[in-house]
Amino acid sequence: MISLAAAAFGQLVERNIFATRFRAEDVKRALVARDRWRPFPRTPAEWRERVPADTLAEIVRRGESLLKEEVPPLPATLFLEYVRTGNRSNYEKNSFARRNRLIDLVLAEAIEDKGRFTDRIADYVWAICEETYWGIPAHVGVQKAGSGLPDAADPTVDLFGAETVATLALTDYFTGAKLDRISPLLRRRIYDDAVRKIFEPVKQTARYNWLDPKKRVNNWNPWILSNLMEAELLLEPDEAKRAESLYRYMKLLDLYLNGLGADGGCDEGPSYWFAAGGSVFDALETLQSATAGRIAIFDEPLVGKMASYIYKMHIADNYFVNFADADPRFTGDGLMLYRFGKDIGDETLAEFGRYLFERNGRVTGEGFQKPRRINNILTLKDLPAGKSNYRPASEAYFPDIEVLTARTDQGLFLATHAGNNGESHNHNDVGDFIVYSNGEPVVIDVGRGTYTAKTFSSKRYELWFTQSNYHNLPLVNDLAQGAGSGFKAARVKESSDARRTSLAMDLAGAYPKEAGIVFWNRSVTLDRAAERVAIADDYELGAKPKSLRQVFMTVCDVDLSEAGKIKLTTAGGQKLTLEYGAGWTAAIELPSTEGPDYGSIKSKWNDRPVRRIVLTAVDPQAKGNLRYTIGRQ
Repeated sequence: MISLAAAAFGQLVERNIFATRFRAEDVKRALVARDRWRPFPRTPAEWRERVPADTLAEIVRRGESLLKEEVPPLPATLFLEYVRTGNRSNYEKNSFARRNRLIDLVLAEAIEDKGRFTDRIADYVWAICEETYWGIPAHVGVQKAGSGLPDAADPTVDLFGAETVATLALTDYFTGAKLDRISPLLRRRIYDDAVRKIFEPVKQTARYNWLDPKKRVNNWNPWILSNLMEAELLLEPDEAKRAESLYRYMKLLDLYLNGLGADGGCDEGPSYWFAAGGSVFDALETLQSATAGRIAIFDEPLVGKMASYIYKMHIADNYFVNFADADPRFTGDGLMLYRFGKDIGDETLAEFGRYLFERNGRVTGEGFQKPRRINNILTLKDLPAGKSNYRPASEAYFPDIEVLTARTDQGLFLATHAGNNGESHNHNDVGDFIVYSNGEPVVIDVGRGTYTAKTFSSKRYELWFTQSNYHNLPLVNDLAQGAGSGFKAARVKESSDARRTSLAMDLAGAYPKEAGIVFWNRSVTLDRAAERVAIADDYELGAKPKSLRQVFMTVCDVDLSEAGKIKLTTAGGQKLTLEYGAGWTAAIELPSTEGPDYGSIKSKWNDRPVRRIVLTAVDPQAKGNLRYTIGRQ
């Protein structure tokens, strides 16, 4: 059944998978008692049986390297940097380091079991518990006092509060008895603070937009809930409360699944999928383990669709499609994908996971989703021998989020999308597209810069990387696209055959009325027969425009010496040409990457400068048929 909110929020379908398939009584009967639930090894012998010796040795070495490190400080003035300067990174660096170091020490002690690490574990537990707020400065604004220092009397739950409680719950699971020998107050403090700071405040669901049943919630929902499931199941001694909380978290996770389209696509992009769809898997894995397999939904078609999204958005190597705030290049969690693929019977996903792990190989080290990290370590001995036989998808289309990907056998890759400008982590980019050649970026979506106070504020669209005039889109009468879900594509149509794959749409609705657009019909096509990408813009305006421009973003070297052609050379020396016909002048600009909002753009593109190519119509007309093609020289 589609809810009344569907028209307003686009993709809200009241599937309520958990609430429909399971009752509270089912969970109560199925739940394994806390003292019998052993999701992870409890003795050194169990670790040796399940994890390769070299990995265990590396974990112990990491713990040893931290024995003389001081606990990173978190003074009030560091917390206040967010409201004073907009910087959120300095506090996050020290806060995340505390939690990463704690789990490193805990795992080292669990594996070695000699007591060498327990005093340092106690230091980190006490320091973390002494923190007034377990989240980060950028998220404290939901408290009644607003942004600034946190109010100890008004605890609220964010992503990293959930990460923290899961980290402390794992600490209790692995080293709780040893902490008792130091002081019984340590474990009591973990439990009391977990209840006061997290488990009770999260029940105030109306305070959190990531628990709003009338909206399509984003990655916060499964990311937080997967951590809370793990934490409360490990910490809560009252069996009735364990079952009650677990069922409540299951029904809240329904909100995320309700917000997915039938295609399972993630409008936040692949890098956020690991916190969104990947966290759904974390929750499903915990549910399966804690109920001895009796509470599971791996057979749901939507779960399979959600999982397959990630490999359908893969370009090559560590490159993924990166519309909006998603990153263009990241390692990906291959071991988690391998497990996910096996659990849902998707061999392509499992092989893709093996491919990423073979390529990147990291299983220890810093990061979020601590229970996932431990499950990854426990997966190593399950991997089959030999190399992965993963083959990228030739094409994919997600009709609900209106994203298309396609590639040729010779390595030319296209991704494009329609959608609207109110999606999660949105940039104003309806109709944008990217082109890669043999795994190298040619025409790009720049992605995001460094998160600061400005990123998610009313000033978000002052940042140049969020604006449509820094995407591969037209500017009409010097006007860029508008922000919000009302600015969207119309008449979206995907078509595909053996020769070509195409996405067509009308972009007029993505621009403000002042732009004077009657229609702007854009089609973006991968022509396999010609081995090229073709962009066709057929438009009509209400009057002759004062200006008309088309932008292309790239990290290639650019040669504009020949009229009608833009010669592009990739970092690896591949040569391509973007042809644009007569009636334009072409210029190159270098958007500034200086300042706190833009620093990370450089590293995302291997320190190659981002170039903005601007075509300006010499004599713009009220009607026109514009053509651009991109192919190899």
